[in-house]
Amino acid sequence: MKVEARFLLGLGLFFGVVGLVYWLWSGEDAGGVMLGAAMLLGFLPGSYYLYWSRRMAPRPEDDSTATPASGAGVVGTFPGSSIWPFTLGMGSFVTVLALVFGIWLLVPGLSLVAWALLGGVAESRRGGHV
Repeated sequence: MKVEARFLLGLGLFFGVVGLVYWLWSGEDAGGVMLGAAMLLGFLPGSYYLYWSRRMAPRPEDDSTATPASGAGVVGTFPGSSIWPFTLGMGSFVTVLALVFGIWLLVPGLSLVAWALLGGVAESRRGGHV
């Protein structure tokens, strides 16, 4: 995870320098604030990855002398197909449409979101279709 941490910290540093130069040179506040937020979006996950990379055992991806065979092994399990991610996406979409077409769309949108969250949690606890 050190590679990812360095990449994200470098990205945050880049946006910080560009944001500072932009803010001082242009005299405009909005662009400088947005570039400052982009800097934080690089530093936040980058510092988190750096924190955990020091506490984890090195992965095969972090070893420069690793071979493809050193990364082989059990991949793990994957979740089965489910309708709940689609239902959650449609509920979120209808909820956002409430900003455009009217507050009345919040009721069906939030109902779909709640239904999808309950269905997804129930399905994950039972280990199958609900």
